[in-house]
Amino acid sequence: MSQSIKGERILNTQTHKKAEMEKIILVLMLGCCFCVAENNEKGGQNSGSTSSSDICCFTTIAQAVGLLGEKVANMADKMTLLETRLQNSDREVLELRSLIGGTPRVAFSAALRDSGSGNIGPFTTSTPLKYKKFFSNYGDCYNPSTGVFTATVNGVYFFRFSMFNNLSPTPNSVVSLKKNDQLLVSVWDTSGTDSNDMGSNAVVIPLKVGDNVYVELAANRLVYDDGMTYNTFSGFLLFPV
Repeated sequence: MSQSIKGERILNTQTHKKAEMEKIILVLMLGCCFCVAENNEKGGQNSGSTSSSDICCFTTIAQAVGLLGEKVANMADKMTLLETRLQNSDREVLELRSLIGGTPRVAFSAALRDSGSGNIGPFTTSTPLKYKKFFSNYGDCYNPSTGVFTATVNGVYFFRFSMFNNLSPTPNSVVSLKKNDQLLVSVWDTSGTDSNDMGSNAVVIPLKVGDNVYVELAANRLVYDDGMTYNTFSGFLLFPV
C-alpha cells in the first residue's frame, strides 16, 4: 500500500472520529435541554421564568458536558499522536525493506578444481581460469563454463583471487585479474628452488552492467591445485550506484 493511500485513510479515520465525538457532545447537550424542559413541565412555569433549581441543574450538566468534552478532546489528541507514530513506523519499515529487500544480492566464491589434482596449463595464449567448485553464486553472475563474472547491476564491487604455483618443474606461475581487457592486479612466482608458494590479491572497482571480470592465466604458465583448493576466485557487490 502506498504512503499517499495510507495517509488518506488515516486522515479519513481522524475526521470520522472527530465527527463521532461531536455527535456525542451534541446528544449530551440535547439531553440537558430535554431534562430542563421535562422539569419545567412537571413543576410548571411561574411568570415565564426558569426556576433556580432548573438553572442549577442546567449549570451542573453543562459543567459535566464541558469536562467530558475536554476528556474527549484529550483522547482525540492522544489518538492523533498514536496514529502519527504508526505512520512514521510504516515509513521506517518501508525504508528498511528498501535497504534489505530492494538491494540486489550479488556474491560468488569458487575454487579452481572440483575434483582431482595436478597442474592447469600451460596454454599457448593467455586464458581465463575456469573455477568449477562453487561455495556460492548469488545472482548467477559468475559463469563456470567461461570463468567470467558479468555484472548485472551498476555498482562498486570487491574481488579477490589466490594462486598456488606449480610444484615441478621450476615454478612458472603468473595470473592476473582483468576487467574486460584491462589488467588490474597480478600474482606471480617464476623462480626459486623452494616450492609450495602461493599469493593473493584484491581490488575494489566500479562496474557497469555487462562489464566482465575474470582471472587470467598468462601464456605458457601453470598453476597447481588439488582437493585442498588453493586457487580461489571470489567477488560481491558492495553497493549499487
